[in-house]
Amino acid sequence: MKKTNAMRMLDEAGIPYEVVEYDVDPEDLSGVHVAQTASLPLESVFKTIVLHGDKTGYLVICVPVGDEIDLKKAARLSGNKSVELLRIADLEKVTGYVRGGCSPIGMKKKFPTFASEKLSSKEKVYVSAGRRGLQLYIASADLIAFCDIMAGEVTKA
Repeated sequence: MKKTNAMRMLDEAGIPYEVVEYDVDPEDLSGVHVAQTASLPLESVFKTIVLHGDKTGYLVICVPVGDEIDLKKAARLSGNKSVELLRIADLEKVTGYVRGGCSPIGMKKKFPTFASEKLSSKEKVYVSAGRRGLQLYIASADLIAFCDIMAGEVTKA
């Protein structure tokens, strides 16, 4: 398996992780489908969402795949008045990643990164490794420290 940028960065930082491979269904790139396909616990798999804030510009939010982001809460946590989802057509240009393979680690540029408070309640979590078909299994404390993540309430009840 060829290493992704996210894996190389974790290797350089000496942060341990495991890689989980799964079969990609191009018709369903949802995080829930990924968790089910890879037989991973739904509550431990986090999707990476890129937003654009009216004050901060681009920002990244990680939420459990079964949860829905609350844009008002995300705006509040990130210091914005409002945020909007990045258009899928702009994702690769902004992050270097494609839909279904967007990792919070190793984007083209370091963006402010936030997460659901559920991230810090887990010992280890799964996030995209930066390519469809690959998930990283990493200690949540390592992910939080490496990505400088601020956790808070960002999902709908």
